[in-house]
Amino acid sequence: MSAAPVWSVDPRSGNPREQVAVEATAEEVDRAVRAAHSVRDALADRTARAAFLRTAAELLEESGAHIIEAADAETALGPARLTGELARTAAQLRAFAEVVEEGDYLDIRIDHEDGSRTPPWPDLRRWKIPLGVVAVYAASNFPLAFSVPGGDTASALAAGCPVVVKAHPGHPATSELCASVLRRAAARTGLPEDVVTLVHGFDAGVELIRHPLVSAAGFTGSVRGGRALFDAAAARPVPIPFHGELGSLNPVVVTEAAAAERAAEIGAGLGASMTLGTGQFCTKPGFVLAPAGGAGDQLVKALTETVSSTGSGVMLDHRMRDAFLAGVRERAALPGVEAPVTPGAAGEHTVSAGFLTVPADRLTAEGPHDALLEECFGPVTVIARYATRDEVAAVLARLPGNLTATLRTATEGEDPGAAGLLAALTPLAGRILVNGWPTGVAVAPAQHHGGPYPATTSPTTSVGATAIERWLRPVTYQNTPDALLPPELREANPLGLPRRVDGRRA
Repeated sequence: MSAAPVWSVDPRSGNPREQVAVEATAEEVDRAVRAAHSVRDALADRTARAAFLRTAAELLEESGAHIIEAADAETALGPARLTGELARTAAQLRAFAEVVEEGDYLDIRIDHEDGSRTPPWPDLRRWKIPLGVVAVYAASNFPLAFSVPGGDTASALAAGCPVVVKAHPGHPATSELCASVLRRAAARTGLPEDVVTLVHGFDAGVELIRHPLVSAAGFTGSVRGGRALFDAAAARPVPIPFHGELGSLNPVVVTEAAAAERAAEIGAGLGASMTLGTGQFCTKPGFVLAPAGGAGDQLVKALTETVSSTGSGVMLDHRMRDAFLAGVRERAALPGVEAPVTPGAAGEHTVSAGFLTVPADRLTAEGPHDALLEECFGPVTVIARYATRDEVAAVLARLPGNLTATLRTATEGEDPGAAGLLAALTPLAGRILVNGWPTGVAVAPAQHHGGPYPATTSPTTSVGATAIERWLRPVTYQNTPDALLPPELREANPLGLPRRVDGRRA
């Protein structure tokens, strides 16, 4: 039986563009993982790793026109959006090069022997080491920044872990191009090309998570697919960490004072945020608690005007388009749900943006309206109109975990209860915004892109400097002669690394 072909498909027409690969067999996945495992020692040199990451950024930029052309043909995201994403991807790679050089991520801690303690302390020296081969499952909606050269790959390589990427079927040609760039960057900096390998196919993804030489995995995608892989990772004879980003509603609470102060501004901003990228951002505000009454009506009016003026768009592929249309139909048919602007099909290959409204009291207890509390991927949001703060509290208590949660509050004068609302939102998400919109995730040291399940399967981030921590584990050496210690832990600190000695920063 011949291997299944992997086709690049144009989402604007649904037509195949070209065959770019074949799906990997179990034997080919095994070879890819073993090849990655065999070169893990080559990544031990921090200087070489940093140079590799910077070179990868440079080569991505040099190949930018070709990569953007391929990504646009496969995702319909447009050259402007993809140009920005390429810049972000290169910046991530350079940022992790800096993380590697600075060495803080090693979290070196030295406690000298102290017999006066009860019980006595031996000499203890702790740092973090790479886990091993990392499986990365690429995302659909960011073909660069969360795909082959994206944050999971960059942070794993920065940690010293070889990577096997399972390509997303929505952009296989882009994946091949980017993998080629990363492998060329490795060769140019004296590293084996197999520090990054690429496989295609659903079955290949299953084989990858089960492979005994895979030590950890990163995933961005659906709840269903991510949970299946998460369960497989836990069911292995030796379970491994699975860092999955699965889905997020990204709730927004608009206070009465905020709506009274600037309803039109908030409605217009919401419309721009929830339609950005045809509603295909993982941080799209998909659920909004807005007050009933005149000020809330003005917010809905402004949202109606903004969304109505938004042109139709092409989703990443027809499978996602079909899921969006089915999800909208299911939600719109619920009792009490209205559609001031009806989202749906705008043509054979496009969709139009819209939003739904529902009284918040329909959501305060379990029932058929629970579908409104689940992510619907695409250009739609749900506005739940509340009459009292008790309704807000009751709805928030029923929300799942999220990547973000937003509070829109008054900017002038007092806004009674705002602090309590912020406290109620904090347990729901990994990033809390006040008077902003969640779309857009800055690549910064303090960034956190994660949240309670199902937003993510672990309390970690996939964006920002601390994303590297997912691919490391701590090891402590006790009473070990200096000559036997890794250079990073020796008393003289020959590498000049930051560390904490006897509880104090050294």
